[in-house]
Amino acid sequence: MPVDPAGQTGSLSFLQSSTAMPQDEQTRIERPVEAAPMPYAPPQNVLLRVNGQNHALMIEPRVTLLDALREVLGLTGTKKGCDHGQCGACTVLVDGRRINSCLTLAIMQEGREITTIEGLAQDGAPHALQQAFMDHDAFQCGYCTPGQLCSAVALLSEAAGGQASAVTKGDARSGALSDEEIRERMSGNLCRCGAYPNIVAAIRNVVERTAMPGS
Repeated sequence: MPVDPAGQTGSLSFLQSSTAMPQDEQTRIERPVEAAPMPYAPPQNVLLRVNGQNHALMIEPRVTLLDALREVLGLTGTKKGCDHGQCGACTVLVDGRRINSCLTLAIMQEGREITTIEGLAQDGAPHALQQAFMDHDAFQCGYCTPGQLCSAVALLSEAAGGQASAVTKGDARSGALSDEEIRERMSGNLCRCGAYPNIVAAIRNVVERTAMPGS
């Protein structure tokens, strides 16, 4: 069968036109949209009171308390674990209350009393909980221990103040905390080594000695 040159040309033109990209589409692809520049907040003067001492810092407003403690002040006892507030390794005390220092900005803690693991010992003597952790082998690798100790210190204050937990039965100020109570109140602090039984035993020992007359 003879081939019609005109028909062949027409078919080729159809294929070319069907695969060709519109001019405006080509222009859009060739000129990608540039991302807007990120806003920048310059460093500011921040005064933090840590372990009884004032520290004047020049840091960006976005710096977390955890990074200010570790990277600026050199207080590396407070650990960075998950950096999402889920493991408790970065726990410190702010005005006596425990917080995850990775979830708060340093600039938000101006005018408050911050206590890290380095500030628990007094006059060279370990805190009662620090001694109990050593006596009961309440740690293995020790990475989570600073957060565990700061959280345990707050636990004692919370219980003494009558703050109930999800498993509290009766008055929390009764003196003795059950193992169930201690586990619940320490549930925000994870230990990958699995030293939980010894951690509970150490805290219970301090709770019992604190409740004893003359202790």
